[in-house]
Amino acid sequence: MLTNHSEENAVRIPLELYMRGHAEDSAEHMRAAFLPTARLESVREGPLTSWDLDFYCQRFNNTPAPDESTRRRSIDWLDITGTSAMAKVTLVHGSVTFTDYFVLLKTEQGWKIANKAFHAQPQ
Repeated sequence: MLTNHSEENAVRIPLELYMRGHAEDSAEHMRAAFLPTARLESVREGPLTSWDLDFYCQRFNNTPAPDESTRRRSIDWLDITGTSAMAKVTLVHGSVTFTDYFVLLKTEQGWKIANKAFHAQPQ
């Protein structure tokens, strides 16, 4: 579900930075998308993983994946109320589909991703 909310375009900015960060393998884009206090969490093959933004950004080194041209990313739905929002984003990266759920907040610097929970589904 996408909205006709007056803030929709602004809420999309950090989500698009996030997707661009994946496409370009860019920690800079990720840092621009997330609050510095953000957590990124998942349960993958059993244990809980809970990363802070600095740990997450270590994964990026400005070298796009060899199969980048075949990867797909979409914003599936948004829910916006006042200064908070939720979003679902799907990333198809080769043989794995990631489903990301985001909590976003409107800050003095604009909308930022406060937290991310995700699931990785091998194909």
